[in-house]
Amino acid sequence: MDWIKYTVDYGIIGLLILMSIVVLAIVIERLMVYRNLRLDEFKDKRKLELELTGNLHLIGTVGRNAPYLGLLGTVLGIMLTFYDMGASGRMDAGQIMVGLSLALKVTAAGLLVAIPAVTAYNLLQRRVKVLVTNWEIRHG
Repeated sequence: MDWIKYTVDYGIIGLLILMSIVVLAIVIERLMVYRNLRLDEFKDKRKLELELTGNLHLIGTVGRNAPYLGLLGTVLGIMLTFYDMGASGRMDAGQIMVGLSLALKVTAAGLLVAIPAVTAYNLLQRRVKVLVTNWEIRHG
């Protein structure tokens, strides 16, 4: 069952780190697009909206799913703790605490990825709405 510990430590937390890097890259890319955007170049509102909302769905997906990935790591960590307790035939409080701290570490990592992702998604969605509204004011 040691593979579960490595899966939780390196697999799930590594995936959460990768997800946070992807979110950061998309946020930077979107901010650059918004800064360099010329509203007058768009004659069609739908084309403007497509340009503005590109890749935002990925940020939302990470924000919504990172807590579940953390929860998966928590469940695996708790399973590992119970397995180790059953296999050893004794209940060592130190061993239980180490297992539970591993589980909770993954939950925290999931939340640390999700909260900034959801915040960034909401802020970028607001920026899209402002830009579309400004386009509508200019183009009637």
